[in-house]
Amino acid sequence: MLLVEVLVQHLASRVYQADSVSAVQELYHSNGWTDGLPIVPPTEDAVRACLDWVMMPPDQLIGVEPVRGLAITAEKLAINAVMAGCLPMHFPVVVTAWTAMMQEPFLLHGATASTGGCAILVVINGPIRREIGASGTFNALGNSDRATSVIGRAIRLCLINLLEARPGAIDRSTLGHPGKFSFCVAEDEEDTSWKSLSEQRGLPREASAVTVMAAGAPRQIMNEWTTRPEEILETFAADIRANLRHYSIHPGNYAMIIPKQLREHLQNARWSKSDIADFIWKRARIKRGEWAEVGKGAVVRDKADKVYPALESVDHLLVVAAGGPAGGFGAVIPPWLGNRSRAVTLPIGACVDCEPPKK
Repeated sequence: MLLVEVLVQHLASRVYQADSVSAVQELYHSNGWTDGLPIVPPTEDAVRACLDWVMMPPDQLIGVEPVRGLAITAEKLAINAVMAGCLPMHFPVVVTAWTAMMQEPFLLHGATASTGGCAILVVINGPIRREIGASGTFNALGNSDRATSVIGRAIRLCLINLLEARPGAIDRSTLGHPGKFSFCVAEDEEDTSWKSLSEQRGLPREASAVTVMAAGAPRQIMNEWTTRPEEILETFAADIRANLRHYSIHPGNYAMIIPKQLREHLQNARWSKSDIADFIWKRARIKRGEWAEVGKGAVVRDKADKVYPALESVDHLLVVAAGGPAGGFGAVIPPWLGNRSRAVTLPIGACVDCEPPKK
């Protein structure tokens, strides 16, 4: 028997029966339970396997969405994780990501209901990356591997089915971006001398961890004409300044994805992630008067000389080592809307009431 919103015995969700896998797909699509792609039918056995992996009862409370007070249980997350294609070993990442998203500083309702159209960026750190086969090299921001693809998709399906974040309903995105299907990356910790992102944000290196950020679409940069750290990083800073001019003048969390070729130049010059953040904090800022150059002169008024930094502090830059081994490319991932939403980092396996080490 195939189940849509499963289950029996101690599982509380409603049971549906279908005669075939194709009938399940049509049932999902007709009820708006998908992201437009086919799903894996969440049978009772598959959902229970996820719950068993994290040793959680079906009714365990993962958290409460702060604005509308919607309770999120382990069972509901497991159903949607199976739908997305997750194996049980992927489920701890999904649970931790959702726990982080429901922390008040993240502002989950605003990020998912805004016309700005952001997606939830998930960054995975620690030993769990190797356990689940999450790759941080080739095509790191694309469909690089099964784990990051299905984990990112599970986040979106949970938003659709648990928070009603469907286009035109709670989700009021004007455009959105492809990261809404899946937006998950594993850091390449083995091929760098830098601290991992989660270590930078206060966790021990040996801990597996998840960082979530309400994020715009990646903005790819290229600089193959220098080995000087200042010149490489100025290319990133220029793109962040462009975002301040073209999109939002408000400071917030920015993520920088730095692949191996550019990373090696920085590491050879003994630049740490902290050094990078300090440079970007100083260089990624504009004057309000620059808005007049991009068609926004009406909002300049008498504040043309006021300076707006991209970062409120150096701690707000998320530097991630990831990407293939060749090519002078990198990416800037801007925030949804300045500091209205804060990135949150949590260790995998922590209690649901734990506070994030940094916001």
